[in-house]
Amino acid sequence: MNGQNRKDVLPGMVVDIVLKKDQKSGKLTRGIVKDILTNSGTHPHGIKVRLTDGQIGRVQKIHP
Repeated sequence: MNGQNRKDVLPGMVVDIVLKKDQKSGKLTRGIVKDILTNSGTHPHGIKVRLTDGQIGRVQKIHP
């Protein structure tokens, strides 16, 4: 799953996100979703989330 649909992203899931500072390089950061910050149902660049360690970014990949 690519993380563009809000219904696919739930707190407690392991995801790869791209941080704002890493958008140009595309470097991914893995973590566990704490909060979902995007209100709309979908977003073309990925749903914005806060990880349990406080980092904020857009979901690029959801891990099972």
